Amino acid sequence: MSIVVFNLPDLGEGLPDAEIVEWHAGVGDRVKQGDLLVSVETDKAVVEVPSPYSGILVKSYGRAGEVLNVGQPLAEFDAETADKPEDAGTVVGKVETTSTTVRESAAATGRDAADVKATPAVRALAKRMNVDLSLAKPSGPDGVTTADDVKRVANVLEGLGPIEALHGVRRTMARTMAQAHDQVVPVTIHDDADVEHWPAGDDISLRLIRAIVAGCRAEPGLNAWYDNQTVGRRILANIDLGVAMDTGDGLFVPVLKGAGERTPGELRGRLEELKAGVKSREILPEAMRGATFTLTNFGTLAGKYATPIVMPPSVAILGAGSLRDAVVPDHGVPAVHKIIPLSLTFDHRCITGGEAARFLQAVIDDLQK
Repeated sequence: MSIVVFNLPDLGEGLPDAEIVEWHAGVGDRVKQGDLLVSVETDKAVVEVPSPYSGILVKSYGRAGEVLNVGQPLAEFDAETADKPEDAGTVVGKVETTSTTVRESAAATGRDAADVKATPAVRALAKRMNVDLSLAKPSGPDGVTTADDVKRVANVLEGLGPIEALHGVRRTMARTMAQAHDQVVPVTIHDDADVEHWPAGDDISLRLIRAIVAGCRAEPGLNAWYDNQTVGRRILANIDLGVAMDTGDGLFVPVLKGAGERTPGELRGRLEELKAGVKSREILPEAMRGATFTLTNFGTLAGKYATPIVMPPSVAILGAGSLRDAVVPDHGVPAVHKIIPLSLTFDHRCITGGEAARFLQAVIDDLQK
């Protein structure tokens, strides 16, 4: 049989792979060009992939929960019944049929597995036993990992039970957090804002957004992107605020574009739209790109202070803790006031401690108005 293969396109996401969520056509089904073929998840969004052909689906690659690399075969069609579209996109024509499904290996923890000293035989053994070499404490001469080291780790892992693979949003979160750990030099400073004089019913989220805008205007260097290749930064005019949102599936960070130019009503309306999109999992990938600064309001759940993680290429993130009562001096007299604890993490490669402190003071001053 002559087979036409449709490869997994990059979908404009810029990520190297995608996870199969659900097939909407089965092997043997006849599909029309443009019909929904499969849903995949990438970059924290579920994307629907249409069929590029009208024809018989001969084979589908990957079951729900499995990961395929961009450019790898996604589906095969019977070329005799498939009507080739004018632009086949990522369709590569006739290739040999293969049953190989590409899966992403588990991320190494601790040492990089590629840097571990081990013979090819030991590496092969670790691969057969599903052991990450970076987990094995070397016992051989000059720090060489031996077969016994691999077997010892395998026995420990077997006793712990099966591993729970991360999928979807959590898998993306693991990748991005590892990237942040590798690239950023983080420093966190903490302080409090006295908000006792806020009007009753004041919108905390909008006040935090307004305060961040004030901080970015006082110290524009924190509203920037850092470039590893050139060892430089781009100070940005627009304040596009990433707002961290916690869900049962993992962390989403949609971006509130033009936060410094919107009215309070516009800000609240757009926040509600982003929340609804995250909740329904219908938020567009474009709505989660391009943050120049990030806000994480973890205090809505619990916690006073934190060490928020800066996500490249941005260089700073502000965390707000739980609104609480605290005893503070009020004109020399102890008084109980409402306090918001604040945690600012910044990338010390391009931001000085003085710049970060001035930014945080501008945030506090705005909150205390």
